[in-house]
Amino acid sequence: MTRHSHLPLEPENSATTTTLPANAIPTPSTFNDGLPLPKMMVFDLDYTLWPLWCDTHVSGPIKGSKDNGRTVYDAYGGSYGFYSDVAGILATLKQRNIVIGAASRTSATEVARSMLTHLRVPFTAEDSKETSAKAIGMFDYMEIYPGSKTTHFQRLHKKSGIKYEEMLFFDDESRNKNVEELGVVMHLIRNGVTVAEVDKGVEAWRKRNGRTKKEASG
Repeated sequence: MTRHSHLPLEPENSATTTTLPANAIPTPSTFNDGLPLPKMMVFDLDYTLWPLWCDTHVSGPIKGSKDNGRTVYDAYGGSYGFYSDVAGILATLKQRNIVIGAASRTSATEVARSMLTHLRVPFTAEDSKETSAKAIGMFDYMEIYPGSKTTHFQRLHKKSGIKYEEMLFFDDESRNKNVEELGVVMHLIRNGVTVAEVDKGVEAWRKRNGRTKKEASG
């Protein structure tokens, strides 16, 4: 499988990314402007939620760290975590009752799921299980296995009952734009999902679907 030119992570000299607490991340501006939002937002994993490829950078088994799930360790002591805005984005989606999905074509399915199981989403700066949640529990639907992203979305649609036109997808690989043939809107990102990228994605979704004006509730 062709990869774009990210440099391999070396645990001994790479900087580990960690998410900031959710309450330290601003809410996307598009969530407060009174205009329509997608019913479902779906995220790729590698180089979208975290800066690595599960099938080339990480070796299982995955182990938890002593920082309440801000990072995890792999079999060789490599330390890995989410991009900085991830906790705030996931927490905001939950608060707004927007369905959250994951769609990854990684071949390291168990590693990816184990990372989501061990990583936690902190809601405040206080490091405790009472003020955080397992990352895997933030997702309503997950499709994590090799293959075309169109297959992932066909299954997400079947399981959730949500129309493709109500889905917004964040991914770092342009080839996955093929999901737009189904009616999904994909927003291409390069350096991990951020609040600013969420706003850009929502704006693209509104423009593509002609949803740029306030709509009557109900």
